[in-house]
Amino acid sequence: MQENVRKVLAQVRPTLQRDGGDVEFVGLDSDMVVKVRLTGACKGCPMSRITLKEGIEKFVKSELPAIRAVEAVE
Repeated sequence: MQENVRKVLAQVRPTLQRDGGDVEFVGLDSDMVVKVRLTGACKGCPMSRITLKEGIEKFVKSELPAIRAVEAVE
């Protein structure tokens, strides 16, 4: 499943990179919660929470329905 998450995140990355940001896969816990780290322009951006929930999480869950959530870590 981790490899599938990495592949889905790879599809999201170009959009974030166009705006100077990026997302790194950190891990997947036993509750099917994906942990990511926002970097570049995304780190500390006031809109990063919206990007995470309405962009990244929504896309990951649409591609991998078993995923319950995507959360950012430092």
